Amino acid sequence: MRVSWKDAMHRSFIALAAFMLAIPALRAEQNPIWPPLLELDHGLLQTSLYTRHFDPEPDHNNRQDLIGLELHNPQRWLAGGARFLNSFDQEAVYLYAGREFPLWEPHDNITVRAKLTAGLLHGYRGEHQDNIPFNRHGTAPAALPSLGLQWGRFETDLIAFGTAGAMVIGGVRF
Repeated sequence: MRVSWKDAMHRSFIALAAFMLAIPALRAEQNPIWPPLLELDHGLLQTSLYTRHFDPEPDHNNRQDLIGLELHNPQRWLAGGARFLNSFDQEAVYLYAGREFPLWEPHDNITVRAKLTAGLLHGYRGEHQDNIPFNRHGTAPAALPSLGLQWGRFETDLIAFGTAGAMVIGGVRF
């Protein structure tokens, strides 16, 4: 039986999400302190670089014009917000909190890491309101897993947005 590209990507992202949820247990030496310290370690300004829908429709937008800001504490907890154009060219906002998990550090200034954020997504309205689950009054809960690379002050992430697609974003730490 042949597995379609779309089904393979869905299964891959489900596996990625399951792996990311297991990371805290795998990295026990980095137990998070709760509640997180309200101390700023760095900020991250980001933008979208590439978007791909797994099952593209003619009205899908692959140019998100994302601009986002994250604030990170020394324990790798983060809070942020992003403004972008959703898949249907509607202005949208994602306000979130989350944590990053270092996976591999081959050099002093290079880190491969996973990140998981969760928050509220606002902006799917009208005929597209039902395109995201639990959307009430244009706002829905959302959780986004990603894999990323930090190289000095520069960062890039591959973010899975549900079963709809994936986006590559890039940013600069300050």
